[in-house]
Amino acid sequence: MTKISITPSPKQAIISLAKKIGFDSVRITSPEGIDANADYFKDFLDKSHHGEMKWMENKVDRRKSPLTLWPDVNSIIMLGMNYGPAHNPLQTLEYKNEGNISVYAQGKDYHDVVKKRLKKLAGQIHREYGAEVKVFVDTAPVMEKPLAHKSGMGWQGKHTNLVSREFGSWLFLGSIFTTLHLKEDTPEEDHCGSCSACIDICPTNAFVAPYQLDARRCISYLTIEYKGHIDTSFRKAMGNRIYGCDDCLSICPWNKYATLTEEKLFYPRIELKNPNLETLVVLDDLSFRQVFSGSPIKRIGRDFFIRNVLIAMGNSGNQNFIPLLVSKLGESSPYIRAMAIWALKELCNKIQFMAFRTKYAQDEHDFDVKKEWV
Repeated sequence: MTKISITPSPKQAIISLAKKIGFDSVRITSPEGIDANADYFKDFLDKSHHGEMKWMENKVDRRKSPLTLWPDVNSIIMLGMNYGPAHNPLQTLEYKNEGNISVYAQGKDYHDVVKKRLKKLAGQIHREYGAEVKVFVDTAPVMEKPLAHKSGMGWQGKHTNLVSREFGSWLFLGSIFTTLHLKEDTPEEDHCGSCSACIDICPTNAFVAPYQLDARRCISYLTIEYKGHIDTSFRKAMGNRIYGCDDCLSICPWNKYATLTEEKLFYPRIELKNPNLETLVVLDDLSFRQVFSGSPIKRIGRDFFIRNVLIAMGNSGNQNFIPLLVSKLGESSPYIRAMAIWALKELCNKIQFMAFRTKYAQDEHDFDVKKEWV
């Protein structure tokens, strides 16, 4: 009997190749149909819920539709990489002398990993089918989560992040825009139901309503994006979170289906898995850049990272940290000096704090820092 060779369709071939390259989820959608999400995003900006992330205001019109970004696009290939952790991140909040770093930042910078894989896949598509391609991973005005929802990869939960029935909350997203015509997949339904776990667990009440986040109250925003003095109303709620916050992601019931990532580049680096606060607070600029080389943490800079570490030390209840806090009072950064004072106030008794204020407050000339001595 003669064997019949069945050539896979371009879509089947692309999905197969994407899986071989290392993507865990592959879906296809069209560039149309996310106008409602664009309206929501505009409302988000109009209410200033984006805080100081002014880059979000740039190219707003291009976010309305992928066609405004690239008029020739016919299909969008949405790709996800699983970065599921080996443990529940909520457990590390109990270790008050250690820093809690968001799961996504404990391994190699996902931008580098995902983009490299996207380029490899896109190159293959171009060579095989002659189609034009463009790759995006959190670096352009592309509404990745709405597109992932529309592609059937998952749905945007009440915490505004993507939820997958296969991978829970733990997917890095990337996309390939192409002139190739591919059959689109069916959009995923919203499976949140009456659950409000992600809203209820938020330590700073950052969700003004289901599916609505005020980033100005979000610990991820405060510890990563915000370049200023963190308001006193948020400091205790931050606990030992020194870079990001995974509470709303971790509590999602759909994580019971999540699996540990098979991508070793996303495995936690030893020095980034529950690092000791006393080790972090003494980092100078050079050692900071060395420790966090290849990590997204490096981008926030040493001064704002130490600011976050000092808040965690103030929340630790560990009076052995006091000498380290005093050593930070002479730092050039007002953000570091201010949080060193606040942490001292939290750990010292009244007599101790008054003694430090008498000794050091008179040498402080920054208005915002001086207020911390009051």
